Amino acid sequence: MGHGLRALAIAAALAIATPVEALTLNIVAIGASNTVGWGVGWGSSYPSVLEGLLRKQGIDANVTNSGVLLDRTSGMLRRLDSAVPDGTDIVILQPGGNDLRFFGNKEERAANITAMVNRLLARRIRVIVYDPDPIPPEAYQWDRIHFNAEAHAKIAARLAAQITAPPKPQAERSAEMISRYE
Repeated sequence: MGHGLRALAIAAALAIATPVEALTLNIVAIGASNTVGWGVGWGSSYPSVLEGLLRKQGIDANVTNSGVLLDRTSGMLRRLDSAVPDGTDIVILQPGGNDLRFFGNKEERAANITAMVNRLLARRIRVIVYDPDPIPPEAYQWDRIHFNAEAHAKIAARLAAQITAPPKPQAERSAEMISRYE
């Protein structure tokens, strides 16, 4: 079954609350240190928590954490194809703020995000861009850069809700943007 058809079958099954058997929802989370879970540990990172939440809902989910410390969107774009293998149903892109911290600019960041989204959509992979602005100060650790464990849990819950929501019709598919920290 093709990536798009498998994702559609899983989403349709979720929408009608019927258990999905023998189908694994393959998700890849791409980002930098916040995706890795810097300061809270791999097991408390939003990709790990998301996998647990989806499995508690009866979804056979495999969430691969493809975060790389200090990465910028240019690095994410370069490694996109190797980080997202065939069989991936959903990519969560969390571009973070390193572009603006380390010699980048808003225009380059936006262009890299667009290029990644377009490449993934061309592969018929569902894309969720998690890029909220602003994020409240209480969501950060002491360094005011990295999410705390509560924030990771909140992000995972928000992503789980997005993933299990009824899908858009194929003709209306585009990247799904989460731009508010809720």
